Amino acid sequence: MATQVDDNGIVVLTEESVSKVSTNHAMWNEDLRPCTSEEHSWPGMKFATLWIGMAICLPTYSMAGGMITLGMNWWESVVTILLGSIIVLIPILLVSHAGTKFGIPYPVFARLWFGKRGAHVPALARGIIAAGWFGINSWYGGQAVDAILGRLFSGWNNITGHLFIGFIIFWVFNVLIAMRGPQAIGKLAQIAAPIFVVGAVALFIWGVTAAHGFGHMLSAPATVHGAKFWAVFYPSVIGVIAFWATMALNIPDYTRYAQTQKGHAIAQSWSMPLTMAVFSFVGISVTSATVVVYHQAFWDPVSLIVKFPLWIVIVAGIIVIMSSVTINVGANVMAPARAFENLWPRKITFAIGAIITGVLALAMQPWYVLSHFGNYIFGWLGTYGILLGPFDGIAIADYWFVRKRKLDLLELYTPFGRYDYSKGVNMRAVYALIIGWVVAALGLVIPGFHFLWSGGWFFSLVAGMIAYWQLMKNDSTILTNKEYNRITRSAGVSNVVQVDSLPGDLTT
Repeated sequence: MATQVDDNGIVVLTEESVSKVSTNHAMWNEDLRPCTSEEHSWPGMKFATLWIGMAICLPTYSMAGGMITLGMNWWESVVTILLGSIIVLIPILLVSHAGTKFGIPYPVFARLWFGKRGAHVPALARGIIAAGWFGINSWYGGQAVDAILGRLFSGWNNITGHLFIGFIIFWVFNVLIAMRGPQAIGKLAQIAAPIFVVGAVALFIWGVTAAHGFGHMLSAPATVHGAKFWAVFYPSVIGVIAFWATMALNIPDYTRYAQTQKGHAIAQSWSMPLTMAVFSFVGISVTSATVVVYHQAFWDPVSLIVKFPLWIVIVAGIIVIMSSVTINVGANVMAPARAFENLWPRKITFAIGAIITGVLALAMQPWYVLSHFGNYIFGWLGTYGILLGPFDGIAIADYWFVRKRKLDLLELYTPFGRYDYSKGVNMRAVYALIIGWVVAALGLVIPGFHFLWSGGWFFSLVAGMIAYWQLMKNDSTILTNKEYNRITRSAGVSNVVQVDSLPGDLTT
């Protein structure tokens, strides 16, 4: 008997299947259930605006500007950003396919390869790192709040801990917005993206004017060459990749709403790497201009805008605040909130998950991460890239190589079913995860193999992917073509389920 319907590459559950599993609140709620046909409503441009809104952010600016401080010249930095963005786009698109075809969020997708209980491991790993990013962007937003208040009120800067007060003000504001749910993402991105573009152009114009043209801005030569350059370039590319490695995991949270595979793939392919390259050029140019104007590189834009007249500080501060809110809601709340929700679907709502995310963000100490560029790109980006690499590899291997894009959607929500593995945990995924981490860690203990650690995301991904693929080759959970055809019928044979829209429906 067919349990799912394929409508031009989009698979949804039948009405009978929904009735069968929707009462099992341990595995199903309105945020975790698969999308209906009507909910696949995002055109390609919505993904473009989402990426533009997320990529034009202060962490991008800081990463690009910081490469200048490491010794690169402007074009070397831009090429590094562009290359890393193109590389990480590959796993993003590969994992995107699963979200679009089956309409499932990331925690449910993880059930497929880690088991229904084991899925908490990749979901929480992604969630904890997202909480760290939440804290980083909140710190930027808090700096903007502090800068505005410092210019509006003469005694503000004399208050002990005024920067932390600004941070907490922004943190509370951000958490309250995040509690409104995923629906804020689409609206925020559409409103904020054009504002960010205008702000970036204005900042760029200032840099060109203040430095008296491009020649002065971009004339600074590279200070690292030969082996020293590659020692900086290699981990920097990996850092750029790690920058979006988080989205390579939970991109199904967004592509589950896509109208077509082609639409989201084309939109993501140009919007993310192009925006990263262009905005990084702005960041690099302005950072270079600060060297000309102030004889010091300001890779933190908030430190720069406080030097402007009051009205510019207020306008720029508001843009910084909007940027931090947008990327937090768009990239750093969805994954952890859903991960915590998946732990206890009956009790933990998206709003509660957002609050937990905010609390974890405080524990990640973003002020320390951003205290030095080395902490940011080598410590933060490099370390969590190694942590996430095997998860990315396992997800890609499972969907594309092991199962060949054939899933039993109903079984993902059925207790003690096909994807339950051993007491809810797929130990083969655990072994592949450990193998991925060990391969990267060998770079710390074997002389001459440090490249395994500094390029940890790539090597841990490849190791985890190959290990999982080999371990799962003959697993009993793999659907044969005959089994898949038996449970899947083409659209038009009978009506499929029509249910209320998700509370966090992103189509409005």
